[in-house]
Amino acid sequence: MKTFAVTSILCLLASGVTAHMQMTDPAPLRSKSNPHTTNADYSMTSPLLADGSNFPCKGYHSLLGTPQGASVATWQPGEKKSFTLSGTAVHGGGSCQASLSYDKGKTWTVIESYIGNCPLKDTWDFTVPRDAKAGSALFAWTWFNKVGNREMYMNCASVTIGGKAKRDDAPELGARAAAFSRRPAMFVANVGNGCSTLEGKDVAFPNPGPAVENEGSNTAPPQGKCGNKRHHARSLVA
Repeated sequence: MKTFAVTSILCLLASGVTAHMQMTDPAPLRSKSNPHTTNADYSMTSPLLADGSNFPCKGYHSLLGTPQGASVATWQPGEKKSFTLSGTAVHGGGSCQASLSYDKGKTWTVIESYIGNCPLKDTWDFTVPRDAKAGSALFAWTWFNKVGNREMYMNCASVTIGGKAKRDDAPELGARAAAFSRRPAMFVANVGNGCSTLEGKDVAFPNPGPAVENEGSNTAPPQGKCGNKRHHARSLVA
């Protein structure tokens, strides 16, 4: 009986470590998969705090400018890229966004929205906007789970955006050709900001932007004060 109890406890602890989901590529700040990390966060799969005190990036955007905040990828404007997710608890799916910040996490611009079935697969594609500014940037994956507690998940990676799109690149057509300056701010909810998502529903972002993958079959808008003005997804704490 004692052996069974100990085994049960160990299983619960193990499940707690592997619960939820995380971005593994590009390697996030403080991730064990990041070659620049010296003190790994082994709870990368945990959601942001409900009071929003560690938005954005679980607070790890503060590592920018330090050795641990060095870039892990270089992307060219107009280039098709992808990010990779891993984990076991997908919470019925939900909706995700991919975003960029050029001001160390103060403001965020959505480059792709995924409504429904996220993160039910490992790899998610996006296109770097053709007019994305060259320089250092933060890339963020955010997720609003469909089933379970109302939470917001967020992992951030330090990346470099290269120079102008190559002349021989095939022109990006349709929604993904929209100007970076005209794309919306990151959607933020479930972190003490007066906006929340509905349990059992794939959140339909108020302003998903021009680049959208919509696979949701049971969507609903968020509740509360969920203004999504352009470039105003700001840090919730000073």
